[in-house]
Amino acid sequence: MAVLIKGKDLSAKIVEKIRQEVLNQERKPTLVVIIVGNNPASRIYVSKKKHTAELAGFNSRVIELEESINQEDLEKQIEILNLDTNVNGILVQLPLPKHINAYAIIEKILPQKDVDGLHPVNIGRLAIGLKPYAISCTPYGIIKLLEENNIEIEGKHAVIIGRSNIVGKPLSYLLLNRNATVTVCHSKTKNLPEIASQADILVAAVGIPKFVKADWIKEEAVVIDVGINRMEDGKLLGDVDFEEVEKKAGYITPVPGGVGPMTIAMLLSNTLELFKLQNL
Repeated sequence: MAVLIKGKDLSAKIVEKIRQEVLNQERKPTLVVIIVGNNPASRIYVSKKKHTAELAGFNSRVIELEESINQEDLEKQIEILNLDTNVNGILVQLPLPKHINAYAIIEKILPQKDVDGLHPVNIGRLAIGLKPYAISCTPYGIIKLLEENNIEIEGKHAVIIGRSNIVGKPLSYLLLNRNATVTVCHSKTKNLPEIASQADILVAAVGIPKFVKADWIKEEAVVIDVGINRMEDGKLLGDVDFEEVEKKAGYITPVPGGVGPMTIAMLLSNTLELFKLQNL
């Protein structure tokens, strides 16, 4: 049976460490989250982010905007926050309504206030091996989980299933920068089970419940499940067939309680680092 990699436990330790550091600051870091529309999942995520930020001693503010807001007005809202010296981190909750150009919105955020680490400047710096102002939160959390569990990355074959700008691509850079051999798979990849079965570290980030099966897994592989799929009965399932894969893998993250809590913890870590950068 695989060893469980519990992000919930590690994230609690990280948040407490951040809280202790914030106690010693004269000013408190300020995180502002913008949410557009009434997407139920987005509202849950934003509520968790606000709650955890407040637990860490941050000033936390949520700006709720109507789904009908246009591109120009949303960009103006971001410009106001960019100019506000009391705001250290800005996050626009994704997905945005279809009439909004999300790439343009992310690019409008100052790289030095981009707590999600998704601005082209931050992604570009990560890609060429320079330190970004902020590292993409979910990939950063995955690296922290591997390091906390003393899982070697250097020289290992890491296979990522999913090439999103939020997880797959930035994670590939983080792993490459730590000397892993990285294969990024996607919907057009042929012989996916065969490639997955070669992985020392397998990351599933496709948004399809129980997509990765046990016969895709190399014996004793490390399996990181990024998927959070809410079923009709309200149950949360990952992208990995947990019950079967757990019997074969060496390490595995559960869903919930695996990667998810680490994303929020690294969001706070990024906010604190940006706060320090802005107050040098």
